[in-house]
Amino acid sequence: MVMDKLGNSLQDALKKIVKSGRIDERTVNEVVKDIQRALLQSDVNVKLVMQMSKHIKERALKEEVPSGMSPREHVIRIVYQELINIIGKSTDIPLKPQTIMMIGLQGSGKTTTTSKLARYFQRKGLKPGVVCADTFRPGAYQQLKTLCTKLNVAFYGEEGNPDAVGIVERGLKELEKNDILIVDTAGRHSLESDLITEMEEIHAVAKPDYKLLVLDGAIGQQASEQARAFNESIGISGVVISKLDGTAKGGGALSAVSETNSSIAFIGIGETPDDLERFEADRFISRLLGMGDIKSLIEKAEEALGEEDFDMESMLRGKFTLKDMYKQLESLNKMGPMKQIMQMLPLGGMGAKIPEDAYQVTGDKLGRYRVLMDSMTEEEMLNPRIIGSARIKRIARGSGCAPEDVRELLKYHKMMQTAMKGFRGGKFNMQKMMKKMGM
Repeated sequence: MVMDKLGNSLQDALKKIVKSGRIDERTVNEVVKDIQRALLQSDVNVKLVMQMSKHIKERALKEEVPSGMSPREHVIRIVYQELINIIGKSTDIPLKPQTIMMIGLQGSGKTTTTSKLARYFQRKGLKPGVVCADTFRPGAYQQLKTLCTKLNVAFYGEEGNPDAVGIVERGLKELEKNDILIVDTAGRHSLESDLITEMEEIHAVAKPDYKLLVLDGAIGQQASEQARAFNESIGISGVVISKLDGTAKGGGALSAVSETNSSIAFIGIGETPDDLERFEADRFISRLLGMGDIKSLIEKAEEALGEEDFDMESMLRGKFTLKDMYKQLESLNKMGPMKQIMQMLPLGGMGAKIPEDAYQVTGDKLGRYRVLMDSMTEEEMLNPRIIGSARIKRIARGSGCAPEDVRELLKYHKMMQTAMKGFRGGKFNMQKMMKKMGM
């Protein structure tokens, strides 16, 4: 998951609330200290952390617990709300025809992010076109052209021509029939005067609806300086935090942007073209705290599966026969990496963990599972608990697999079923909690 270490630390802190006999000042102080440690390790500004800590303590100890909510749920709700306040609002980018100008320093991941943004709109049913106006960096033209070709996205550029403004003018005219026009501009090692001049000239020609600044998540708190500088120089509509999956300073970058007059539009969560997410603070914090992100999961399912039958209700109820499991895993594989998908589910309370090997369901394994299940009776498929040693031997013989393969399938099914059932409650009912928090 993006910012795994921060998420795990925050979940561990909230587990103290879930397990505590009563919510008193000592418990609140312990939890706040753990949250402070987690945020500071993620490079969040000390001043912001101390302000948030003060708010949590005051609210947890002085606010009246709302009707129908336990003291534990109330404190967790406060932490959730205060974390959202630290990150701030998000930039709303509508799904309609528009022109977007991409800006940023060299090495921020701007060119790759440009192709990911084109893919994002493509997944939403819009037709994107990309103009390469980066005439400064050698290889920028070929890199962006290759990325767009792989995605079947319309591309315009003029290799070797240093006239970025002219390229933009001709490119926008060439691609005018596309819904979304994205202009990738040149970066520099710093915000130099010639870069500002070029961006202003491109801006005058492109007349973009949005200007998105791409920042590398690894810069942490420095994100505020860059965002403020770009905003003061040419004005920006929003920020894209790239490479958020590979840094421990992501919390610092996210919170730093909120200190400026900017907001976050998208976050880069991986290396594939589909690994760009629209940023929404409430969904992000919910996932970080182990509460899942059902809205994003449903959106991802609709994008990947279209009209296919994806039984989300059955999945969330934990009603998982072997037949159900194979069908759902087949669908989930189309939606992206299993780990990303499973972490959108609220699995049984704060800090609930799924073993790493539960994510390793490859196409080869699915193929072997299908062969094994073809050798099972309908009764066994619907009720795997009846499969004992004699049945395991028969299934292995009939499928041409080893008995260990049958046991692996049954073990995996049991592990997944337990994880899904965790959504429904237990000692700490996550589903109920999410409703009370308006999620």
